[in-house]
Amino acid sequence: MAKCAPEPSSPVTKVWKPELYKIQLEAPTPKAVMRKHDIDDAPEQYGYEYHGEMDHKESEEILSDTQDGTYLVRQSPGAEDFFTLSVRFNRRTKHYKIFYRPNYGHYLKEDFKRFETIHDLVADGLVNFYMQIHAAPIIQEMLAQTKNSYHQSPYMTLNRRKLRALSNDLRRTIHANNLAQQVVAQPSPTVAPDEVDVLPVVYEKHHAFKIHSFKGLNWCEFCANFLWGFTAQGVKCEDCGFIAHNKCSELVPPKCVPDLKRLRGVFGTDLTTLVAAHHCTVPFVIRRCVEEVEARGMLQEGIYRVSGFADEVEALKLALDKDGDKTDMSEAAYSNINVIAGTLKLYLRLLPVPLITFQAYPAFMAATTESRNSRDQIQNVKEALKHLPPAHLNCLKVMIEHLNRVASHQNINKMTEYNLATVFAPTLIATPHHLTDLSQEIFMLSFLISNCNRIFA
Repeated sequence: MAKCAPEPSSPVTKVWKPELYKIQLEAPTPKAVMRKHDIDDAPEQYGYEYHGEMDHKESEEILSDTQDGTYLVRQSPGAEDFFTLSVRFNRRTKHYKIFYRPNYGHYLKEDFKRFETIHDLVADGLVNFYMQIHAAPIIQEMLAQTKNSYHQSPYMTLNRRKLRALSNDLRRTIHANNLAQQVVAQPSPTVAPDEVDVLPVVYEKHHAFKIHSFKGLNWCEFCANFLWGFTAQGVKCEDCGFIAHNKCSELVPPKCVPDLKRLRGVFGTDLTTLVAAHHCTVPFVIRRCVEEVEARGMLQEGIYRVSGFADEVEALKLALDKDGDKTDMSEAAYSNINVIAGTLKLYLRLLPVPLITFQAYPAFMAATTESRNSRDQIQNVKEALKHLPPAHLNCLKVMIEHLNRVASHQNINKMTEYNLATVFAPTLIATPHHLTDLSQEIFMLSFLISNCNRIFA
């Protein structure tokens, strides 16, 4: 036990409680009842623990005087697509349908826990049976404490430092952006850095929890109690690595702090996750593509409408995923600016949550349809912007202002606000899947592009 304890410097030392681990050690262990004769058609996935066709009464007679954890596998009369596990626990014999698939394993239910052997399946079940009886008071107390106030839970001890660091990074980024804007607007700024008003950062990023099997001793980072069982003991966030019980994960606040090492590239990654991991307000993909298009594509006829070569777009996508902001996107590397433009459209199209999110979509659509007065429409759009998460708002602002600058050269590039809106509406807006007529979406996006200076002022 001493070898598995957290290091003294770890904040977990102060809050981790070993009671649940001790209770798990007391759980009964599996012991198979082996048959004493061969069966010609015995399934390969079972050994001598398989007893052939047998009804529940016969299996209960065999197990009636055995200790807890004793089990056998049988085929219930009339059963065709499953076998039956009979196991002894708490002086009773329990019966369960069990299934098996090659390269998948043994399981009770699809998309649930799966095991390499029946022995492991029984061991995990016995632990859960035992914990439900003997650890129920601890588990109930644990859930009651965390549900009353997560601020008083070990979660705050475990993650306060991480959250504070993230908030400080975001504050510094916003502070630097504000100073840069002041320098552009006024070459000789009179406002000292300490006097710039930076509002407290409200950070919200939901965890991407997936069921996970842990090796060795692991504990929940929300309640700081042991994760019991032998497989699929809890969940783990794919973005930050946060570990929790299934029940505790429902109480964890949306304060995921992504770890850059866990991200599989930038394409297809949630926007909020990406900006948090890179400590930026706008992903480098958008920033770099916009810079390239504005440097050498503003006079290109059909920019964003004409597609670049698919193989070159794919090559640039792979490079950005691999090399990040260091990717060479110069004219020497990609002479066709339509490749850069196509890569930007691809990035936006692959976002799991579109730039104008599903939640914000109704407000944006209502903004330009409920009133024909331009002043009211602008005010309505400003209200709709409040429905967007910070990362989406910042990126939408950059994209709309960029498209406005592209449209300012429409006499040469032939891309009006309406043409650009037609190209980007299916990409930027979370339109319902059944919707084929995007005329209202195109009008709304065209309105944003035409009036961006008044909307984002």
